[in-house]
Amino acid sequence: MRLTDHTLRSALDALDAGETTSVALTEAFLEGIAKLNPRLNAFVTVMADQALEAAKASDAKRAAGQAGPLEGAPIAIKDLFCTEGVQTTAGSRILGGFKPPYESTVTANLLRDGAVFLGKVNLDEFAMGSSNKTSAYGAVENPWSRANDPDTRLVPGGSSGGSATAVAAHLALGATATDTGGSIRQPAAFCGIAGIKPTYGRCSRFGIVAFASSLDQAGPVARTVEDCAILLRSMAGFDPRDATSADLPVPNFAAACARPVKGLRIGVPREYRLDGMAPEIEALWQQGLDWLKQQGAEMVEISLPHTKYALPTYYVVAPAEASSNLARYDGVRFGLRETAPGSDLRDLYERTRAKGFGQEVRRRIMIGTYVLSAGYYDAYYLKAQKVRALIRRDFEQAWGKVDAIVTPATPSAAFGMDEKQDDPVTMYLNDVFTVTANLAGLPGIAVPAGLDAQGLPLGLQVIGKPFDEETCFSVGAAIERAAGFTAQPRIRA
Repeated sequence: MRLTDHTLRSALDALDAGETTSVALTEAFLEGIAKLNPRLNAFVTVMADQALEAAKASDAKRAAGQAGPLEGAPIAIKDLFCTEGVQTTAGSRILGGFKPPYESTVTANLLRDGAVFLGKVNLDEFAMGSSNKTSAYGAVENPWSRANDPDTRLVPGGSSGGSATAVAAHLALGATATDTGGSIRQPAAFCGIAGIKPTYGRCSRFGIVAFASSLDQAGPVARTVEDCAILLRSMAGFDPRDATSADLPVPNFAAACARPVKGLRIGVPREYRLDGMAPEIEALWQQGLDWLKQQGAEMVEISLPHTKYALPTYYVVAPAEASSNLARYDGVRFGLRETAPGSDLRDLYERTRAKGFGQEVRRRIMIGTYVLSAGYYDAYYLKAQKVRALIRRDFEQAWGKVDAIVTPATPSAAFGMDEKQDDPVTMYLNDVFTVTANLAGLPGIAVPAGLDAQGLPLGLQVIGKPFDEETCFSVGAAIERAAGFTAQPRIRA
């Protein structure tokens, strides 16, 4: 087996057994990045020198018996997490060259546990997108391709497309990601890997460039459910610097992957059976439910009646919060500064923001500013928050009947880079199965479960009760075992 074919679990086992070293692993991944990144464009910044130094230090710590839970494991960091002294762009021109003087809590936790950072990976600008085509640093390519059309380049999903591509192409053992409306689970499903959005508050948001503060949540993507569990245990934890951080103990998520699902009640929401749903998505969903039933779980049909309002609610709340959060990028304190001789402060603001923000970011700022403006606040933003409360209540009522909910992860497999590009509304529909978990603050995991007719991966989603990621991992791992998903993309290191 090539070193880059290791899962995170098998790599840590090999390191513990002395079968390889962190330096050897890191060198193998850096070689793969050098070979494939010019095409895939997954990495914005490659931290080769720092990674090798960190790997040497990890090998020394392991030899001294001081290894942490992730000691020597090479991973990638979404370029939305501030990394001290290393450029953090959020996929935007407006932050080009910005080197934070501090570390995000999530990345600090990973460094504490011994992870080696290979570099910063690409994303939709400010995490706004479902294709990873809105990045100022170019689109990311999905390493998978259609069997009958191998030349069409496919999107990896967004916004965490760089994270998903890096893991799927075997350019990292795992990666950090963020999820505001599906930005972990959708790219994980498109790229044939696993990814979990934990409960809102499970991971600190300190040091993560903000999109929509009441929705954003950090989580991992990796090649297996267990790998995600290992990463999440290191990423999670209470942080007094984040007022929304939950002061709760962090369970052993990896142990939950071995839990049987016998006796669990699995909710099947009737509202997720959409008109015009692709037959292969419907078939995969039913297959997943059958797998769980065969392992002793009970299927329970439930109703989440306000699901049909989730997308419009999300696309009022998220832009509103984004317009407020992005007001800080004005060309005065950090990042891009565009000015001209004789210009005043207002001109500085306008020039900087016009050149620094891409089209999708400008669109969402304008939508957000509109729904928060006088005369429209009550009609749009306040109403959206009321509907959000109803969506949360739907889930609260469902938890009296079921232990977890299983749905499709996406309405389709990965699409071509030149498809859906002219219709933002069609693009937004990629989040139809995922946004409810963000609006309700619930954990959700995407698990690869099958292939479509063109050989592209399809995923299933497990939604859990608040702070019950363990049941998500248990059900997700049961689906993973039953699916036996071993397919690999055409392009990998």
